[in-house]
Amino acid sequence: MIRFDPTARGPLEGIRVVDLSRLVAGNMLTLQLADFGADVIKVERPGEGDDLRRWREAGQPIYWKVYGRNKRSMTLDLRSDAGLASLRKLLAHAQVMVENFVPGGLEKMGLAPAELLAANPALVIVRISGWGQTGPYAHKPGFGTLVEAMSGFAHLNGFPDRPPALPPLALADMIAGIQGAFATMTALRAAERECRGQVIDLSLFEPIFSTIASEAAKTRLTGEATMRAGNQSTHAAPRNVYPCRDGGFVALSGSMQSMAMRILDTIGRPELKTDPRFHDNTARVANRDALDAIIGGFIVERTTAENLALFEAAGVTVGPVCDMGELLEHPYTRGREAIVDVEDAELGSIPMHNVVPRLGVTPGGFRRPAPALGEHTDEILAELARLP
Repeated sequence: MIRFDPTARGPLEGIRVVDLSRLVAGNMLTLQLADFGADVIKVERPGEGDDLRRWREAGQPIYWKVYGRNKRSMTLDLRSDAGLASLRKLLAHAQVMVENFVPGGLEKMGLAPAELLAANPALVIVRISGWGQTGPYAHKPGFGTLVEAMSGFAHLNGFPDRPPALPPLALADMIAGIQGAFATMTALRAAERECRGQVIDLSLFEPIFSTIASEAAKTRLTGEATMRAGNQSTHAAPRNVYPCRDGGFVALSGSMQSMAMRILDTIGRPELKTDPRFHDNTARVANRDALDAIIGGFIVERTTAENLALFEAAGVTVGPVCDMGELLEHPYTRGREAIVDVEDAELGSIPMHNVVPRLGVTPGGFRRPAPALGEHTDEILAELARLP
């Protein structure tokens, strides 16, 4: 079991991040920085705190425990002069500020970026919103669900005979948080070289759209928007999830020509390699249902373990469909330490994702558990009192 070590250091030690955001995108962004040693200070509302604290399972704030780790919490009433004064001083001595107010919210508080940069010229200001700080939708509320729908992702996700499917998690927020962390580090590098901060305008829409952006070129070229294809692919075949005899499922992909040919050999149908329906990728995509019926008929006659062993021995790209219960004890996740058990005051331990990515010389680590609301208020105020 991993124990938190408050003396641990990371490559971002000395970077102070003031996080005014709530819920997922901001917390995902600042988690990346906190895991690698940045001092992330969550500024929260007294008595309420980040809304992520109220996402509970079996009475436990597990989302906060996972995405609030390695951070400190202080409470400030930003509607009071004293609270705003403390925040201004904190920002004057910070390298990064993250917020996700509705565009214009920061300005209404008297904290316009121009004023913050005048007080701290090297400050990196990350502004998270659904649709961005500019454009015709800037004034609209932008939750991840709306973005996942409008971005084209939901239209592509699911099966053609069923309605579009939203992802079963805050995917747009998570992607925006990860891209936001990259943008923050890029801006910090510029600030180190030029002693000049900047504003990062981070929408939820654009990061998730970037993952399917090639569809825009395809649609203009062909004149047709791609229809969702379930677990199949619209640009490579075979690719699908196939049921096994014992009720399990395996995922298989033959996106390379050599792999597709190997699959046909492995299922005992080498003659299909010269079949005009399947001899190259374009033909296979056009006839993917027929190909899936052949491959699926082979797989369903065998158990999950038998299929995995057979295809693995042949060097075919196939893998099991795992639920989280299986992943918790899977030899890969345990052997790789992709999932680790981390000490927890209430639960004894809690499984979490390990620090990612893995740096060979300056890795991140587990310094402190997710803080109680306002746990570090006095500590941080005392630090501020010692600053000019």
